[in-house]
Amino acid sequence: MKFVLPLCAAVAAILALSACAPKQNSELDAVRAKIARVLPDLSPEAVRPASAHGLYEVQDGANVAYVTADGKFLIEGDMVNLQTGENVTENLRKADRVAKLAALGEDQMIIFAPQGRAKHIVSVFTDVDCGYCRKLHSEIAQYNAEGIEIRYLSYPRTGPNSESFRKAEAVWCSADRQAALTQAKQGMPVSGGADCENVVQREWELGNQFGLRGTPLLVLEDGSVVNGYLPPAALLQRLEAPPSAAFTTAPRQG
Repeated sequence: MKFVLPLCAAVAAILALSACAPKQNSELDAVRAKIARVLPDLSPEAVRPASAHGLYEVQDGANVAYVTADGKFLIEGDMVNLQTGENVTENLRKADRVAKLAALGEDQMIIFAPQGRAKHIVSVFTDVDCGYCRKLHSEIAQYNAEGIEIRYLSYPRTGPNSESFRKAEAVWCSADRQAALTQAKQGMPVSGGADCENVVQREWELGNQFGLRGTPLLVLEDGSVVNGYLPPAALLQRLEAPPSAAFTTAPRQG
């Protein structure tokens, strides 16, 4: 779910409600009550005090906004701590991604792991018909050689009831998912049971919750993302770079 009202409409609605909302036991309760009238599907726990005094954060997956304590103003955009350089909003998104991937479970992914213990684990939203997704998979042995485990999730960019979506379902329903995925990415036909229980719809929806803009989307262990393809050596460099190090290699999307 995304915020269901445009920003201007949400601000206007919250402003109108602030004058007539009933008294609550606390300022937080009052803000939650006002938000609930504008965004009724949002859980109360999604509205909480922000790092900055006088603001409350409103989070729905990758969507984060801030509301003033009087409930009159809603602010969209990332909050940055000017003393530490921390992007407070992106850290919320990172934690949300990690939690959602853990909830999905690795048994719902198609995994290509190195021999022995993996040094890094990267979750990749992929489309069997995406050019750079195919390029990434053609180098899967090199990623594994660098100690990187690749965990694939399906994200057919054309959406449900499309040919790419049906291919992803056929891959998941195959007896050997690794082999079927490799065949599909090589443009070969894949036959899988049409009626098997599969996770393609769920993973496609999860990609939307993550704000996916294109494939491949790489989700690193800390929940940070790389939008696009990176060669094995460059991905390893990105994974092992200090948190403050700048990274300038341009990823590619297909």
